[in-house]
Amino acid sequence: MKELSYLNKYFYKYRWHVLPGILFVIISNYFGILPAQVIREAFDLVQENIDMYRLYDGFERQSVIYSVFGSSLLFFGVVVLVLALIRGIFLFLMRQTLILTSRRIEYDIKNEIYEHYQALDFSFYRRNNTGDLMNRVTEDVNQVRNYLGPAIMYAINTIVLSIMIIYAMYSVNATLATYSLLPIPILAAVILVVNKVINQRSTRIQAKLSKLSSFVQETFSGIRVVKTYTKEKEKLDMFAAESNEYKDRMLDLVRVQAYFFPLIILLIGLSTIITVYVGGLELSKGNITAGNIAEFIIYVNQLTFPAMSLAWVTSLIQRAAASQKRINEFLHTESDIPDGTVDEKLKGRIKIENLSYTYETTGIQALRNIDLDIAPGTTVALIGRTGSGKTTLANMLLRMFDTDEGRILYDEYDIRDLQTTSLRSQIGFVPQQVFLFSDTIARNIAFGLDTQDDDRIEQAARDAAVYDNIVRFEEGFETYIGERGVTLSGGQKQRLSIARALVKDPQILIFDDCLSAVDTKTEEEILHNLSRIMEGKTTIFIAHRISTIKNADLIVVMDKGEIVERGTHESLLQQQGEYANLYEMQLLETAE
Repeated sequence: MKELSYLNKYFYKYRWHVLPGILFVIISNYFGILPAQVIREAFDLVQENIDMYRLYDGFERQSVIYSVFGSSLLFFGVVVLVLALIRGIFLFLMRQTLILTSRRIEYDIKNEIYEHYQALDFSFYRRNNTGDLMNRVTEDVNQVRNYLGPAIMYAINTIVLSIMIIYAMYSVNATLATYSLLPIPILAAVILVVNKVINQRSTRIQAKLSKLSSFVQETFSGIRVVKTYTKEKEKLDMFAAESNEYKDRMLDLVRVQAYFFPLIILLIGLSTIITVYVGGLELSKGNITAGNIAEFIIYVNQLTFPAMSLAWVTSLIQRAAASQKRINEFLHTESDIPDGTVDEKLKGRIKIENLSYTYETTGIQALRNIDLDIAPGTTVALIGRTGSGKTTLANMLLRMFDTDEGRILYDEYDIRDLQTTSLRSQIGFVPQQVFLFSDTIARNIAFGLDTQDDDRIEQAARDAAVYDNIVRFEEGFETYIGERGVTLSGGQKQRLSIARALVKDPQILIFDDCLSAVDTKTEEEILHNLSRIMEGKTTIFIAHRISTIKNADLIVVMDKGEIVERGTHESLLQQQGEYANLYEMQLLETAE
């Protein structure tokens, strides 16, 4: 219950739903035990009327006794039906309050988890796989909802019903009640022993389910590679192995529960036998009536449901506790990047001072001693071989990571002092790996806008040289592009990503090798359009092709995380260094 105590805030929030639900539980159970007392009266009435019927054998009053006897039984039958109907109404109200409350809390928990996921930094997603994150917001939350709804509802119902039945039994005959309830302590001991086993096995089940979900998610994401290399059979075998492990762990839990329920039935049957035997002794002593024995048998059988639900509820609570523990691990995870407080409109000056960064997961130093001063409204290009640190530097400018040494200044503000939402909202970023949502083209372009502006969307598409492609689609800008933009070519996806950055009209633009999948003619068209858009804006180009960045105000050449050269296109060629070598290699490739 330590892990589940996190949910108490939701119980307080919905207390005016929970409290009436508990009241309905009490009322429904009160009307649930009344039929036993009615049957007791009916049973005693049957015995008395049979005796009286025999006493008046041969007399005319015998027919009157028979008529009264029949009417009385009909009356008691109607009373039992009315009590059952009233109880059913309150059971309905009980479910309408407690179960619906659990659904509301489930909604709140999912929103809280999703909001917390959004607040965590980029390194968090590098450490955790997508399948596990998905499993915690779906399957784990579902297990918790089973605790919030059915488990709590039946737990309250079990406690209230047990108290009422035990009180009713002792109010009739303490001796018979004591003997009838003797198996209950044995049942409690069994539950205590099994609880620990259920908890351990539930934790292993949830962990295995996360691993299975991650495997499936990864396979579906890379389905093209799987099919290209004809690895369907191998993946199927791996999935079968993972599924078998999950099945085995689930069967381990089911086996425990399989022993649990028959044992409960056995103990309840033992109580019934004891009730009949001890009840007969008490009846012979004149302490109770035959109706009391019938009443006690009903009470004992009514305790069957609480005993059985106790085992089921215990299983639900243990599994929910295991799931909530996994959820709490993420909810208690703090971002490695604390948010700043400054919310200012940036002019576009970027100053990088002695910047170094090492990836904690690999220990690779991606950047070392980077110094760069970018004036507002200028265009700076970063070029270098693969792995030279260009993309890492772009991520640091967006504060996806924090520096190990040195600092980054926007205007006169340290990047750590700026609100991350304010900073990123003023930067148009086109990532190296394009990601498009399974939505319309228009909504993908307008992703960075608060409201969809059709004119701005169309203009951004023209500037990114993708407008003509879009209007050729049957639905135009309302065309659904499929998951991750699967229906588009690589060049179209890159240009849509550029349009998404341009539509924001940001003060700072960062393009991370975003023209690698377009042809030379389209590249020239995009660069021509960008030259107009970039006027007065600070622009950073990351590229492998020199044709993309040769007109930049400053070209920075990076190698192994360091700046090895800087200058204009002409000055760098004159230096006959790394930049000149890259230029000559690309000229040779073009000539070939």
